[in-house]
Amino acid sequence: MRYDVLIVDDEAVLAETTCEYLNMFEVQTAYVTSAAECEQFVQEHEPSLILLDINLGDSSGFDLCKKLRGTLQIPILFISARSSDDDILIALNIGGDDYIHKPYTLSVLLAKVKAVLKRYGNKDQAEQLAFGQVRIDTQLSRVLVNGEEIRFKTMEYKLLCYLAQHKNRVVPKEELFAKVWEDSFTGDGTLNVHIRHLREKIEYDPNSPQYIKTVWGKGYVLEDNSR
Repeated sequence: MRYDVLIVDDEAVLAETTCEYLNMFEVQTAYVTSAAECEQFVQEHEPSLILLDINLGDSSGFDLCKKLRGTLQIPILFISARSSDDDILIALNIGGDDYIHKPYTLSVLLAKVKAVLKRYGNKDQAEQLAFGQVRIDTQLSRVLVNGEEIRFKTMEYKLLCYLAQHKNRVVPKEELFAKVWEDSFTGDGTLNVHIRHLREKIEYDPNSPQYIKTVWGKGYVLEDNSR
């Protein structure tokens, strides 16, 4: 299930109050009160933004943020009563997108949350790409092959998304250089290596690809025959 916001705060009353307020303004929100509950939540649901407290009982929001950044690219806003410059710098340097001081005003928090959701794209704007047994969630930058999540390097992921967005069409190499690498200096060798890596990660037999096929002298086509 998708949520606009997940609140992670061991102050249960404050978390519940904030959750109810955001939901009242049609920002679909849930809350948990521990790092373990957060990790379980993101395995089962898809939040678009996380409000993360630094102090989480026996654990730390800093440590949790580092773990989340291993798989999630969604905005993480720290919320804390701690106001030292060191805390703020640590929060921003480990992957936090903003730092909100407690106590916060609910109306101001709502405005900030809406602005961030609009800037990064909310759940309705998330693009779902699919072909065969491959599913790409562009909101979470996640690729599933036969239900298993596969990790991609940045350029591999960008290339796969572009081919999927233009599936069943021959995409010239020059277009891939311009749209994926955003320059005209990338050579055939670099593209060939990335194509090979994609095939190794999504194809049943990389030497006889079902999806990403070479059109000699032109470019590549991602074929999707599923209907």
